[in-house]
Amino acid sequence: MSPEANKPDSLSGSLLLASPVLRDPNFFHTVLLLAAHDSVEGAFGYILNRPLEKSVSDLLNESNIGPLGDLPVYLGGPVGTDKLSFAALDWSTKKRALKCQTHLSTEQAIKELEKGRIVRGFVGYSGWSEGQLENELEQNSWITCPAMPAVLTHEQPDALWRSIMDDLGPYYKLLARMPSDPSLN
Repeated sequence: MSPEANKPDSLSGSLLLASPVLRDPNFFHTVLLLAAHDSVEGAFGYILNRPLEKSVSDLLNESNIGPLGDLPVYLGGPVGTDKLSFAALDWSTKKRALKCQTHLSTEQAIKELEKGRIVRGFVGYSGWSEGQLENELEQNSWITCPAMPAVLTHEQPDALWRSIMDDLGPYYKLLARMPSDPSLN
């Protein structure tokens, strides 16, 4: 069964994997968590595999943020890159789903960390207006699949896209090995 089979009306909590045909440099080989999706309201999410080589303390001039200051910051997407935001991620084994709380304040992010949740700092986010994501899905720009715990624990963000593609099966494994520029093949 393909990852797109039996798509729900809302893709909230799902992963979007950039298809190799998606040439937009903002999304090339990205793994994106859809935090919210509605066919009328649009969608937004965060890129999970673009670390910025900065920590929260590099971007916040606040003291007394404890372990939050040591967290790596990711490029969440091309929209709103002048803002740092926090999201708490928690894998529900019972529901086999990734829960995502977004737009956390610094204080809320610290509390989520204290609860043992994974907190990520993001500069920017990815957003789509009404119908825009659906159009991109129809053009095969994205491959959808359910979220998986590996997105929280994968130690090499740069290898996450290929790793998930490999796990989806032989067809997707082949797609993941396409040259960046097929005309050079």
